[in-house]
This record gives sequence, C-alpha cells and structure tokens, in this order.
Amino acid sequence: MSRLHLNIALFFLIGFQVVLPAQEKIELEGLVKDEHGYEVPYAAVGIPSKYVGTATTEDGNFYLQLAKSNLEDVLEVSSIGYLTFKIKVRDFLNLEEKVIVLKEDIVSLDEVNILASIDYVKHAIKNLKNTTISKTHQLNMLYRRFSTEAEKARFLIEHYIKVVDRGPIDPQFMRAEVIEGRKSADYRFIKDKYPGHQVMVTAQRNPLREGINQKAYNWNKIGDSSYDGEDIVILEGVGKKNKWKKIKLFIGVETYGVYRIETSDLNAVYIYKKTSDGKLVLSYHNRVWEKDIAINPMQRKLLQTNASKVKASYRHEVFVLGVETDKKKIKVGNYEGYRNDMGDMDVKYNPDFWNNFSNPPETAFYKKSKKELESIYGVPLEQQFNAVN
Repeated sequence: MSRLHLNIALFFLIGFQVVLPAQEKIELEGLVKDEHGYEVPYAAVGIPSKYVGTATTEDGNFYLQLAKSNLEDVLEVSSIGYLTFKIKVRDFLNLEEKVIVLKEDIVSLDEVNILASIDYVKHAIKNLKNTTISKTHQLNMLYRRFSTEAEKARFLIEHYIKVVDRGPIDPQFMRAEVIEGRKSADYRFIKDKYPGHQVMVTAQRNPLREGINQKAYNWNKIGDSSYDGEDIVILEGVGKKNKWKKIKLFIGVETYGVYRIETSDLNAVYIYKKTSDGKLVLSYHNRVWEKDIAINPMQRKLLQTNASKVKASYRHEVFVLGVETDKKKIKVGNYEGYRNDMGDMDVKYNPDFWNNFSNPPETAFYKKSKKELESIYGVPLEQQFNAVN
C-alpha cells in the first residue's frame, strides 16, 4: 500500500447517518484491511442510495447503525486507491469474520493524454453545476466548535443543524436552523466571541464558492489515484506572490468533479462524496481560525504564562449526516435569530436525542481537542455534558 494512499485516505472521513428507534436498529461492526493485511483508515462504509454510512477509524474499524429495512440493500466500502467492495447487508451479517479486504487499484495516468494542470482547474470550476448537487437541498449536519486559549481546547459546542443549500454554485447557505445542541464545561479565561453561527463560514470560505483566482497560482500535478472507477489527478497551486498561500485539489479526470480541497487559508479541508446519481455533495470539513490576543495580569496568572499575548483559536469540524433533495420534505427555519456567539445561543438540550444519536467516528482532529479539554480538571466529556446542559 503506497504512502500516497495513506496520506489521502482522509478523503473518506464522511458519513451519512440516521437516528433510529432502538427496536429498529441493526448494528454493523467490522474491520477493513487491504490485501497486505494493513488496516484501511477512513474508508467510506455505507449504502449510497439511502444516504446512510460512516467511515473507518485510523485502525480500520467501523460501526454503523441501519434499519431492518436495509437488510437486502448493498453495503459499499470504498477508499481512494482501492476497488469498491460490495456486499448485501444480510450477507455481511452472516460472515463469521467481519473483515472486508479491499484490492488496490493501480493507476498510472498517461502523461501524453493528460491536460495541463490549470486546464483541469478551469474545467472543474466551469462544470460545478453538472458535477455537484446544484438544486435546492437540505443538509443535516453535526457541527463542532472547540474554543482554545494558549493552544489548549477549553470549550466545546456541538450542534445538530439543518441547512438549505444549492451547492458550490451559490456563495453561501440559504438558511440554517439548530435543532439540538450541547456544551462542555467552559474553562475559558479570555472568551473571545464571534457573532452569528459559524456554520455559515463553512460555505463562505469554501474556495469553490469564493472563486479561485487561477492565474494567481502556479499549478503542478503532484500525484494521481482513483475512486470508484474514475482516475483522479491531484493538483497543487502555490501563490505566485505569496509562496505560503497554497491550495490542493483532487479532480476527476473524466468528470472534472472536485472530490477534495485542502487550503492554507484556515488550514481547511473540504471533502465531497458521490450520491447514488453521481452528484457530489459536501460530506466533511474542518478548519482552524486563530489569532493572538492581549491578556491582562490576572489572565496571565490563570493561564500560567508570562507572555503579554496568547494564541486563541476556533477548531471547527463538520459532518454532513444526511441529504434531502425532495423540496416537499425540506423544512428548515431561518438562522437570522442566531446573532450571538455560538456559546451564548439559547439552544435546547435533549439527552435522549444525543443518547440515540449515531455519532461519526472520532477523528484525530477531534481526539486531540477532546483530550485537551478533559485534561484540564480530569472530567470526562460525557460527564461535562450531563452537568452543564
């Protein structure tokens, strides 16, 4: 298994998940490996036609909740660099060993036939309306924001949100509504705040929505791979004036669909997944916004530092857990009421909802912040949720 495949495996850190009544649940647990016995991290595991799925952990394990009505559906396991594996849910449950082995898909693009790097970028942007869901649809999201001070997570807000979107052809989400929410204990001493719900920034700072100034970068092909039968070219743009400004695009050779974006702006990652009709939709995103903030003597003492300034940041993580394209079923209120900082918003807390919620796997991005937050006073996150909400 090549290092390139390992490095870009995060491409599949996604999941379309549902919350099901306990009596209707089918629980799937398994392990995904390659032909050499190595675990495959962040492989997509699910039923694309039903927008149901999850991703494997760094150790290749996965857990997925389905309904009994899914028994005859086909479970698909896919990851960049491997051939897609398919098996009926019922047949998987009957396996003695719940291990799925993915076969490597060897790719070597013909350099003679491949387009110039900038031409792929031009075609990708031009074809967004054809490659993505570009009609009104609803995204059901799990939104997490960790607030950090002195480079340590001190506060977590977790919201289940419904968003109305038209995809990358629109510069922003049309509207959003917080359905459920919960908070950790608040261990901040500075409490830097940002007005409005930051789920909107997920769209506003997306390069596909903002527009990419193609001529401002030097573009180079840095790799290739495949996904679900399509070859992928990996391009990197380096700023002509500012060398630190970089953007990386994973583009389909045939469709010009953009499967993944990495950008130095906010150290952000945007990951897209194919739906059953071949259209791409946002499935996972993370970003980090940070700045230096001046602190007073009391804050220095509390933060145990002699510095006159400390770094404060927001670490954001977004999972798209479901998509609704039927306009008659789209029901989302307006986010205009959310003018305060996320931490000050009056959001209802329903422990039954969270107890029955099918959480996506814990990413390294999430684990790092969770560990920092729990270490402050040695209080587990679940205990904090129960105590402060």
